[in-house]
Amino acid sequence: MADSLPHRDQVETLADILDEKGLNEIEYESSGLKIRVTRFPANTFPPPASAPPPAAGPAASAGEVAPSAAEAESHLIRSPIVGTFYEAPSPDAAPFVSVGDRVSKGEVVCIIEAMKLMNEIEADRDGVVAELLVKNGQGVGYEEPLFRIAVG
Repeated sequence: MADSLPHRDQVETLADILDEKGLNEIEYESSGLKIRVTRFPANTFPPPASAPPPAAGPAASAGEVAPSAAEAESHLIRSPIVGTFYEAPSPDAAPFVSVGDRVSKGEVVCIIEAMKLMNEIEADRDGVVAELLVKNGQGVGYEEPLFRIAVG
């Protein structure tokens, strides 16, 4: 099986660097060979459609809001690009949105910096910010969930 992946050592080395540095993605290019290794933490993917909503209680971590019956439906705002997530327009400014804030479709919720360009990310549905899924300054991947929005 090892022979079926000719650059296995390079991939494993890149995966080790991801772990050591706490990165979500790394890319290596040399002599025409280009390798990209991407990792998405398990908690960034939505639960299966059949999963019940999380229960409120002491086990809920800070920043999480258990949905009420009216807010049981949720929607994920995902990153349209690979880049760095910023919750505010500048380091000394307040975040665009916080957990519990009502957002409207088209409202700016964060910035993703990619290739030194600041890209404003807008809510694509009306709702209430139920959960922030990434940390300020964290690298994010394409389609990685950023916010969980309670709709209903």
